[in-house]
Amino acid sequence: MFKSVLAIALLAAPALGHIRLTAFNGDTSCVRLPPNNSPQTDVTSTNIVCNVNGNAPASGVCNVAAGSTATVTWDTGAHPGPEIVYLAKTSDAKTTNPSSLKWFKISQDGLRSDGKWGSDVVNANGGKYSFKIPSNIASGTYLLRGETIGLHVAQTYPGAQFYMSCVQLNITGGGSANPAGVSFPGAYKGTDSGVTLNIYYPVPTSYTVPGPAVYSG
Repeated sequence: MFKSVLAIALLAAPALGHIRLTAFNGDTSCVRLPPNNSPQTDVTSTNIVCNVNGNAPASGVCNVAAGSTATVTWDTGAHPGPEIVYLAKTSDAKTTNPSSLKWFKISQDGLRSDGKWGSDVVNANGGKYSFKIPSNIASGTYLLRGETIGLHVAQTYPGAQFYMSCVQLNITGGGSANPAGVSFPGAYKGTDSGVTLNIYYPVPTSYTVPGPAVYSG
């Protein structure tokens, strides 16, 4: 019965595929763009941090004010799943090894009360996802980690598809807060309820986004 339900769900869905985060506030120069749009599926791999070649710096650093609303742009057509954004303070946005950083979550959009996923809303908005830069975090250089998790084949692990890019930022006008963070790899486990689950049968009515709580500063 499950196979029939899954087949019907896939046939009824719009054309969805692999995606990449390509811009921050319309600027592509500060995005560490992965070489292709293939997903990551191993949460213990260093590629889960900033994707393949995530240590290779982008050419630019984008400026953004603390307390402002920022927007990342994805290719449209994301598979159903959550949208998540992290920040990590760095000594240098271009040269710091992302695996050495501590990441705090600043935004997430999972399963909504109307049954839509965060990715559904982003697809409908031309691939754009907006969020607030916390107003009280310390000014300086950061990496931003934008992520979409495709849950269409997440019934067993490895199955969920993780898409992410890291963005080189200089945050201005901030305060003094330096939030505690989590490590990647390490923040997600294959047994997490937000990583391994069946979104087709039975259709979930709630969802726990993996990783820490959103920083409220």
